[in-house]
Amino acid sequence: MNYPEIKMYIDGQWIGAQGRDTQPVFNPATGEVIGQVPLATAADLDLALDAAQRGFALWRATPALERARVLRRAADWLLTRREEIAAIATLEQGKPLAETRIELQAAAECLEWYGEEGRRAYGRVIPRQPGMRTLVVKEPVGPVAAFAPWNFPLGNPARKLGAPIGAGCSVILKPPEEAPASAMLIAQALIEAGLPAGVMSLVYGVPDTVSRHLLGSRIIRKVSFTGSTAVGKHLMKLAADNGQRTTMELGGHAPVLVFDDADIDQTLNLMVGSKYRNAGQVCISPTRFYVQENLYAQFLEAFTLRARAITVGNGLDSGTRMGPLAHERRLEAIESLVGDARRQGARIQTGGTRIEGAGGYFFEPTVISELPLSTRVMNEEPFGPLALIQPFATFNEAIEQANRLPFGLAAYAFTQSANTALRVGDALEAGMVGINTTAVGSADAPFCGIKDSGHGAENASEGLEACLTIKQISQG
Repeated sequence: MNYPEIKMYIDGQWIGAQGRDTQPVFNPATGEVIGQVPLATAADLDLALDAAQRGFALWRATPALERARVLRRAADWLLTRREEIAAIATLEQGKPLAETRIELQAAAECLEWYGEEGRRAYGRVIPRQPGMRTLVVKEPVGPVAAFAPWNFPLGNPARKLGAPIGAGCSVILKPPEEAPASAMLIAQALIEAGLPAGVMSLVYGVPDTVSRHLLGSRIIRKVSFTGSTAVGKHLMKLAADNGQRTTMELGGHAPVLVFDDADIDQTLNLMVGSKYRNAGQVCISPTRFYVQENLYAQFLEAFTLRARAITVGNGLDSGTRMGPLAHERRLEAIESLVGDARRQGARIQTGGTRIEGAGGYFFEPTVISELPLSTRVMNEEPFGPLALIQPFATFNEAIEQANRLPFGLAAYAFTQSANTALRVGDALEAGMVGINTTAVGSADAPFCGIKDSGHGAENASEGLEACLTIKQISQG
């Protein structure tokens, strides 16, 4: 497979590595270098900012219907090339090809959704006495700086670009240097769909250098970030200096409450697949499993057997159910967490080690039980293929453990009791709660967190609203 030459896109021009520092791109299934990503210079970033300012003036005056057409055409462009695009994304990110195809479909739906929702950014009229009128109108906030991580290299750029473009904003996107070609293809779709020069720029670079440069400019009026809590808090501090509004989708550590009346087969079918999807490198991945005592032993045994049976390998191989981790740093982080759990007396039911001799960054699907609360993995987001399974006795105990951490992105519960479902939905502290389902991420529903998992929302009308400002116009 030919991996594309990585380029930036600024002010309507593709810009390669000539005269710039570069960073290697690795195939995580083999560890081999497959490309070089150019790192933006200060001059590149200044050009992107100037283009965003001019692009915003043009795009905000473009009718919402035309903006929707561009986004819809971009979605169609992606879908007509789904096999080629999915293979490139799997090559650079590692997840199984079947998962990448689903991600590409979701990315296309996201672009189309934001185009249609942009046509419905309605305001309102406030009643006044005869001869007077007060309008509330919604306007695009301005140029947006967006930062996307590597775990969903197609879906994340589609979200970061779709919302501001649908709202009438310009946007500068910094995709991940680990998986840069996927974002290039999303950008290419928008270019082919007729997006004017200046409305979108794509830059790579040293993350702290790029973020400080972009957020240090008063041209940027909105910041959108998906990533770790620590980096998100850093960006919020930078954004405060220029009063830039922020949307932050940060870390998670999703609890799963399995009550003793749950349908165990349904729960296992959903949870094992969801846990090891993308090798656990998912911010809403179910991680802390709390299982009611009467069901605990059966659930732990069945979950372990299913985890042990997962085929790990190159994401391009048809039989692979779990691909590699993204890079060596993830392997080292997972090994450190498992080692700490071992030292503190936790029991490794299966897995727990890297897979040697495979050539890439592979780690075994892992199940851990009997974990002291002091273990790091019970307090730090693992972002890897680790399932932590613990028993609980009462509803209140389960809720206490689920809400114990400062994270609040996703949470799950399984029960056949309507009353328990109602109570658990109210009690769980999370931006997204799935009850008897893992389907909490779709284009038409808000994707959001609370506490240290961030603020604001992506997707749905809330994602568009994040790129709009409100203006009151009173006439007499």
